Amino acid sequence: MSSKIRPAAAQVAAAGDFRIALGVEYKGSNYHGFQLQAAGTPSVQGHLEEALQHINADLPVRLSCAGRTDAMVHACGQVVHFDTSVERPMRSWVMGANRYLPKDISVAWAQPMSQDFHSRFSAVARRYRYVIYSDEVRPAHLAQEVTWTHQSLDIEKMRAAALCLVGTHDFNALRAAGCQAHSPVRTIHHLQILEFGKLIVIDVRANAFLHHMVRNIAGVLMMIGAGERPVEWAQEVLDSCDRKSAGVTAAPYGLYMVQVEYPEQFQLPKRYLGPHFLSGLPDIFVQS
Repeated sequence: MSSKIRPAAAQVAAAGDFRIALGVEYKGSNYHGFQLQAAGTPSVQGHLEEALQHINADLPVRLSCAGRTDAMVHACGQVVHFDTSVERPMRSWVMGANRYLPKDISVAWAQPMSQDFHSRFSAVARRYRYVIYSDEVRPAHLAQEVTWTHQSLDIEKMRAAALCLVGTHDFNALRAAGCQAHSPVRTIHHLQILEFGKLIVIDVRANAFLHHMVRNIAGVLMMIGAGERPVEWAQEVLDSCDRKSAGVTAAPYGLYMVQVEYPEQFQLPKRYLGPHFLSGLPDIFVQS
């Protein structure tokens, strides 16, 4: 499959009469992130655009997304949009795209939108979940969908450490060295540590996230939970504003984009929070 950028897509979008939003979920293990890559490098965006082109009267499609997930990172609540001059029933965009998509990418819903909607710039909050499997023996199942640790994690210490990260802060110490965001200031609305059996879920909602921010938060909390650092270390890392102080970035496997929030005026469909294998657990895991 070719992922080459198609210049004509911009012209199609400019002339389009319709703006369509899609809810998308995917397993990121086989892709170099959501964003379109160089030809021959698999990306979620590349597969989606090629699948949608079949439904779009073979006219090129260019997608915008709510957040560019990294290589190996999953999503069950990604939102994208595109412009088109082709009129189709919403069901056709969903079922038609899924016909041409690989099994690890799925369109969950489609909805017509006004031209003032933008999947990225209209979003007011984003929510991620980082799923950890804590056990002495590595799991054979969900091997690329959870992060395994052989260490026993102290949940109460992780919860105590997480408290200092809630609110508006300079998160420079918790973003990737190559992060291109102009400002390191972000607002975390909630940061919860949920537990069920051997599964530990770091659930974090913020106005926006920096590159690797969730994985770096997970890395700090896991080190504290494992007893390698004291609870107070989380505050020290935050105050340092120095990426080198934060330790190892947690693996990408357990990270899921689970929800993107928009103003009520857009009335986008609401689904249960993922990932899917948590859907049978207590309500706290699946509620919006």
